[in-house]
Amino acid sequence: MIDPRTLRDDPEAVRASQRARGEDEGVVDKLLSLDSRRRSSIAAADKLRNEQKLLGKQIPKAPPEEKQQLLATAKELAAQVKAAEAEQNTSSEEFDQLFRTVANLVHPDAPVGGEDDFTVVKHVGEPTKFDFTPRDHLDLLEALGGVDMERGAKVSGSRFYFLTGVGAQLQLGLLNMAIAQALENGFTPMITPSLVRPEIMAGTGFLGQHSSEIYHLQDDDLYLVGTSEVPLAGFHADEILDLNDDAKRYAGWSSCYRREAGSYGKDTRGIIRVHQFDKVEMFVYTKPEDAEAEHERLLGWEEQMLAKIEVPYRVIDTATGDLGTSAHRKFDCEAWIPTQDTYRELTSTSNCTTFQARRLSVRYRGENGKPQIAATLNGTLATTRWIVAIIENHQQEDGSVRVPAALRPFVGGKEVLTPR
Repeated sequence: MIDPRTLRDDPEAVRASQRARGEDEGVVDKLLSLDSRRRSSIAAADKLRNEQKLLGKQIPKAPPEEKQQLLATAKELAAQVKAAEAEQNTSSEEFDQLFRTVANLVHPDAPVGGEDDFTVVKHVGEPTKFDFTPRDHLDLLEALGGVDMERGAKVSGSRFYFLTGVGAQLQLGLLNMAIAQALENGFTPMITPSLVRPEIMAGTGFLGQHSSEIYHLQDDDLYLVGTSEVPLAGFHADEILDLNDDAKRYAGWSSCYRREAGSYGKDTRGIIRVHQFDKVEMFVYTKPEDAEAEHERLLGWEEQMLAKIEVPYRVIDTATGDLGTSAHRKFDCEAWIPTQDTYRELTSTSNCTTFQARRLSVRYRGENGKPQIAATLNGTLATTRWIVAIIENHQQEDGSVRVPAALRPFVGGKEVLTPR
């Protein structure tokens, strides 16, 4: 959640952020009213409790003729305290529930608008051209014996699949290459749980407007994660970290699950938009003042990985209306997909400032020794979808696929994948 002091001291900044996101700015006035009521109820309850305490000290010392009246007053005061505490609890709960619906404040330089209003930061490489008609990734993978969509649907339903043979090798190779790079840059590798408790999922901001995307196991009250960002954000919940020497950097390898609700008809062919995929995700805890510089580093590490698969891509600054609830600013790297004649997201990196850490009570000790809220960031290093970009951009006329040089050691030294 955002800092409550920002709401009180600079409500217009919160209104402006809500407008930029395309969300209700009227929530700010409702929150200010609830906050005033909450703080008044806290003060009233404290005052009554203090009176009750003082009266409790008077009763034992009072003359017999005054005791009955004092006891009657004490009884009445106890009822008032009970009512005041109930009002305090109610007003605090109403404030907290509404306050948690407010998304993180957007970065002032983030482009304002919806999904298509992003700003292109840069292009790397030119769109791939062929002197033959290119085949899409599904045709190529099936010819290579790398995927089985039909049996995936038979076993699990639509948008599930089996990666087979070279398809499985490509995914494992990509993720291992991502872990190798993460290790080179000081990250701690993690294999994370796929199921998390509601408070952890809510703490990361995923149970708001995108809750329909998440699989929920009702009998167990657990959620399947759509990214290892979620368990990694909860890893240090309710802890005080030592961030004096450097940030804490983790690289989480996980299977990810997304319902893809509302996306019917979009990228449903092949393995671009599916219900289950694997991913290596960078996650960082750092001091708030270091978060923007860390965000640039995460983007740099993503581009380092993209250079290894030798595909054209662009970097975009995501528009405010397309940011996740917890994101202050987000950069996406989108690879060129030849058969779609467009760019598709391969990586995403978000600066979540103190939004998640405040919800999950992740703190660090500042220079004065007092606990302060940490900042969190995340960024993709590799996912199953990367196979699409590799296969399509490196295909050859005979249906074979050239393996990028950096990836070869991770797929058994193969230089070319040939159809069966």
